[in-house]
Amino acid sequence: MTVAAVDLLGRADAVITDQLTNEAVVGSLTSGDVEIVDASHGEHGQQLTHASRAKLVVKTAKAHKGGLVVRLMDGDPATFNGLAEEAQALVKADIDFDVVPGVSAVSAVPAYAGIPLTARSTGAVHVVSLTGSRRADLSASVADDVTLVLLGLPDHLAAAFGDLLAAGRAADTPVAVTRGGTTTAQTTRATTLQGAADAVAGLEVPTLAVVGSTVGLRDTLSWFESKPLFGWRVLIPRTKDQAGPMTRQLLGHGATSEVVPTISVEPPRTPQAVERAVRGLVTGRYQWIGFTSVNAVKAIREKFEEFGLDARAFSGLKIAAVGGVTADALREWGLEPDLVPDGEMSARGLLEVWPPYDEVLDPMDRVFLPRADIATDTLVAGLQDMGWQVDDVTAYRTVRATPPPAPVRDAIKQGAFDAVVFTSSSTVRNLVGIAGKPHPSTVIACIGPATVKTAEEAGLRVDVMAPEATGESLVQALADHGRELAAAAVAAGEEPTRPSARRKKSTTRRKAKG
Repeated sequence: MTVAAVDLLGRADAVITDQLTNEAVVGSLTSGDVEIVDASHGEHGQQLTHASRAKLVVKTAKAHKGGLVVRLMDGDPATFNGLAEEAQALVKADIDFDVVPGVSAVSAVPAYAGIPLTARSTGAVHVVSLTGSRRADLSASVADDVTLVLLGLPDHLAAAFGDLLAAGRAADTPVAVTRGGTTTAQTTRATTLQGAADAVAGLEVPTLAVVGSTVGLRDTLSWFESKPLFGWRVLIPRTKDQAGPMTRQLLGHGATSEVVPTISVEPPRTPQAVERAVRGLVTGRYQWIGFTSVNAVKAIREKFEEFGLDARAFSGLKIAAVGGVTADALREWGLEPDLVPDGEMSARGLLEVWPPYDEVLDPMDRVFLPRADIATDTLVAGLQDMGWQVDDVTAYRTVRATPPPAPVRDAIKQGAFDAVVFTSSSTVRNLVGIAGKPHPSTVIACIGPATVKTAEEAGLRVDVMAPEATGESLVQALADHGRELAAAAVAAGEEPTRPSARRKKSTTRRKAKG
């Protein structure tokens, strides 16, 4: 989507969608009270005509007079869409409108398939939308230097391939057929015009075909479907606000992700201890404050806001963060940590870089550690051994989250997920507790040795361990593993497949033998 489209969706009072509109995308970009109007089907399930859609657009615009109505079309509004009919209806109804150009499937899908529409040998690009029962005249698209882009249902495409052959286009002309273009469900079949009709058999809409010499460039230019985790479905057992960076990184490697919260963060049962510690922080009771998680930062920040304080209250206080993610949460608050481990990002790693108490240099010997109720004693004991007095205060409680819906639990246990990424031992224990153990075919990726040990104790086979204890390193390690699996399949003369697909093939073979 363009920046303008995202901005308008965020301010919309109503959004009128198309048949292929991604509901998840609309939900993530709109406000909670927006009205969603379906323009693909009528009240009785019938598919709407262009004229019916135009009437619906006018009706919705009048119902939200003075507000902002967004008509969200699939692809570019001006390319094989109902822009003309709907805009004319709005003009007739004396309703003002703007047009925000989009990206047409005509250019986007071939680009995602690694197929440029033009090259030095290309003389022209012809685009044909195959709709209805009327057969398109393709006689002008038979020359070798013409790239032809066809959009339509598989049956319409098959008929068009036959028409092209009959019109004189060479039978060995390269053809690529793509379904689900620009999504992680994209699949592209490369063939020739002679075999193209067979290539579209069984495909689902939306489907697009490219006919011409530039299809041959896909062998070297296929960048999307060759991503190391392309098409993988990855489970992230974290809260949604913590999983954002990992979700975006997985998407960059071609994977979709699903977040299943395994813990719920709640205030301490008795808040007096953390309130006393915050007051002591303001009055200069502490030399250090150590944050061992993002949740700890959030808990103290909320308490500061409750007391009407801000980051200035940390003046003169030294701040430690257990790792990069926690440090980033502090920076968002306007605080730059004085101490962050550059090796293992854990309580043990923080101890390795924490300076011992010095009676001469340190004006006071007390450390404030706001932590979870289930935190281990490793950090407290280590600091005490170095001469520090530690106030280990429960700033928040972690409780096991409610189980995910039944379809998600079934998907976990039956191997529908290709991988699970565990970012702590608690995520392992809690996911197994609320949803059951992942299927043996699922790739298990863990953030560090402690998490690996917990996963193995739970009976899981760990395939990937991050070289550094960060979410970014964990996702990169999973991507490297996916690349290795694909290379091994190619070396064995097999087509690279996702772990969940291999599980299905294995199950099918067992049934066949039975």
